[in-house]
Amino acid sequence: MANNTETIAHPVVNGDFNPACPPKSQEIKGWREKLDQDDIAVLALRNFIFDICNQNGGGHGGSAIGMAALGVALFKHVMRFNPSNPEWFDRDRFVLSNGHAAMWLYALNHLTGFDNWTMDEIRGYGSAKTDGYETICHAHPEREIPGIEVTTGPLGQGIANAVGLAIASKNLAARYNRPGFDLVQSRVYCMTGDGCLMEGVALEAISLAGSLALDNLVLVYDNNQVTCDGPLDWINTEDVNAKMRATGWHVLEIEDACYDVGAIVTTLNYAKTLRGKPIFINARTIIGVGTSVAGTYKAHHGAFDEDSIALSKKLAGQDPLVTHKISPEALQYFRQCKSQGEQLESSWNTLLAGYQKEHPELATSFAKTAKGDYGTEWLDILKRIDSAQFNGKATREVNGTLIEQIWPAYEALCGGGADLVNSNKVSYTESDVFHPSVSYAGRYIRYGIREHAMAAISNGLAAYNPGTFVPITATFFMFYLYAAPGVRMGALSHLPVIHFATHDSFAEGQNGPTHQPVEVDSLYRAMPNLTYIRPCDSEEVLGAWMLALGKKTGPSLLSLGRDAVTPVTGTDRYKVAKGAYVLQEIPNSKLTLASCGTNLHYAVAAAEALTVEGIPTRVVSCPSFEHFDNQERSYKETVFPHDGTPIISVEEYIATTWARYVTASVGMKGWGYSASNASNYDRFGLDSNGIQKRARQYLKDLGGRDARKAGWRSI
Repeated sequence: MANNTETIAHPVVNGDFNPACPPKSQEIKGWREKLDQDDIAVLALRNFIFDICNQNGGGHGGSAIGMAALGVALFKHVMRFNPSNPEWFDRDRFVLSNGHAAMWLYALNHLTGFDNWTMDEIRGYGSAKTDGYETICHAHPEREIPGIEVTTGPLGQGIANAVGLAIASKNLAARYNRPGFDLVQSRVYCMTGDGCLMEGVALEAISLAGSLALDNLVLVYDNNQVTCDGPLDWINTEDVNAKMRATGWHVLEIEDACYDVGAIVTTLNYAKTLRGKPIFINARTIIGVGTSVAGTYKAHHGAFDEDSIALSKKLAGQDPLVTHKISPEALQYFRQCKSQGEQLESSWNTLLAGYQKEHPELATSFAKTAKGDYGTEWLDILKRIDSAQFNGKATREVNGTLIEQIWPAYEALCGGGADLVNSNKVSYTESDVFHPSVSYAGRYIRYGIREHAMAAISNGLAAYNPGTFVPITATFFMFYLYAAPGVRMGALSHLPVIHFATHDSFAEGQNGPTHQPVEVDSLYRAMPNLTYIRPCDSEEVLGAWMLALGKKTGPSLLSLGRDAVTPVTGTDRYKVAKGAYVLQEIPNSKLTLASCGTNLHYAVAAAEALTVEGIPTRVVSCPSFEHFDNQERSYKETVFPHDGTPIISVEEYIATTWARYVTASVGMKGWGYSASNASNYDRFGLDSNGIQKRARQYLKDLGGRDARKAGWRSI
């Protein structure tokens, strides 16, 4: 074991490097008298990180330097992974929640032999990337790159992702492992810093992980007691160990996690023996260890001083002036991970072969699950359902029935709601609950009132293996503001998650403006790679499901109403894929009303009344702007003509996105109100009478002018 000696380091003397006379290790704080292979590996990793950090003028290197010994312990001695096949199904998953320390992970991926993490790629870290230059070494880890499990950066998200990964592994192990055949052994290791542990999303996820007793989850706390702005005790003096114990975690400590690789390995291996609770390891480190700014906020980011780097490299027997060179001894030591990983995967394949002989039906099911191959029964169900049976039902009610029918046919579906399932209409059986008191084989997760973590945990579930899990979440649309950061990360990460947002307008009623979204749609309609669909009736809900389950490259959000709507003639589940389509065509029309969701039936009634009084009015249903934008221009112009005819959108939201298509908008201009459904539609002029009144005034103001040339307006 290394000892944390207090000997003061000698100053570096500038001059020619003499490899025969390196500084004595015992004269430098932290190192033992004679360096062993782990020490040499730690030095190699630190020196490599120095080079990465300084190659383009700086980066977030302080934590990376301090975590070097942790990296050697995890990647060399503890984790099961195969650098030759980053997608090996039963690998341990590693999450760098403090994603700003990305160079630490990049360096380890290179050292352990991931083929794509070449030295040329490493040199791209922190570069200007001009003239179209690209590199996989982004400022924060991005999951599309082999060797990166989840995208991290916004603090706390990674911890929640790790909980999702652990749930996935637990579930698969419960479903498929049999005596003598532990087919799913993967554990989840997550590195976190002080910042992540202060974020609400992390605290929500930590609380849920404790409640679920996820003993395959290890959270390693890089406890360096420093934040970006200064010492941690300026802003946080809590007893973190007591807090973790109170939330149902085992707590272990490592006094010296900067140097003592042996102690770290011993602790991590001991963690594997613990049962019944997730494991929190409080590892004490020094940010920027071995540099002139060690232990201070100045080490958080920026270049490191030349003298400290020179001393570290001389200790390793390296020329301080040579960069991006790994000693053969250290590289060989790390690259053993490659052959070790290949052997681990080979042994697992042998186990799988025996499993196939002993449990052929389970093996067939496992193979389909691993491939994300769940057949097309779900699509057949959606095609054959007669939507007429739902006439007079709210879209949230229809959605609940679809969940109930598709759930047993599509075993990838998993997840649940944020303690509002009775309102969200997400049904489940008690026997299907994922919980140690029931079974880890269940697919329904009781998230509790943890919207932010619910979305982020779902991302972890989806990231475990492509297609194996298709998570769902559910809560009021208003509370998807709480979940928005997690939904955004799922969209950025191209993870297929389906979010069910109910109570999506002021029709929510007496709960008032605190629960009535008027602006939330704008956020989600603007979010790249997030498919926002607002169906108006059961027929369009069926179409929305087809699109959401068919999307493999990102999340979808279905916006659903609480109250029943009048049946709308002409809706079509297949035309939902067009994004917008003509619901009622009128010859020689003088006006178009476009709407969606719970406001569409009012628009239909208004159009009929306007037509009767001599203003021929056509109606367009527009459930998905994203899908409409993807249509051919010729089609789009048949829906929203460019001939100057007035086109008015109608929706219970503040109109920020409709201006791309229409010439005027009837919508909200402020908050909602605590009142009944019908009362609010009347109060805000969004019922049939209100729409007619606004439309007439708009046409009068136009006075026959070209509506497009007149410009969009809110009316």
